[in-house]
Amino acid sequence: MNKKFATAINCIDGRVQLPVIDWLKKEAQIDYVDMITEPGPNKVLSENKDRVVIESIKKRVGISIERRNSRLIAIVGHFDCLGNPSNKDVQLQDIKNAIEVVKTWELDAKIIGLWVDENFNVNPSD
Repeated sequence: MNKKFATAINCIDGRVQLPVIDWLKKEAQIDYVDMITEPGPNKVLSENKDRVVIESIKKRVGISIERRNSRLIAIVGHFDCLGNPSNKDVQLQDIKNAIEVVKTWELDAKIIGLWVDENFNVNPSD
């Protein structure tokens, strides 16, 4: 039986891991989520400056796409992020910019943005 995977580029903050996994499983009918974590990944990708970290994220996403056949990438931002302490509006823009950066990687996957609020509810960022 084939299981469906998604890939989440998420913060290292443990509070947001399960809400994102649960949301993807329910809303995208995914069985498993490959979790790629960095502090404030929406900011890192949006700024597109830290080549070492970005290449590391890209490599890990590539493994998920190639080896797990993931066809969905979620870029996550969240309330009270230590890696990206910006307000919600700035973080939502960071997610949009991050999506554009990841699109340049030309991966065979849909890319979405997710926002995790102060109650740990997950919503599409757009």
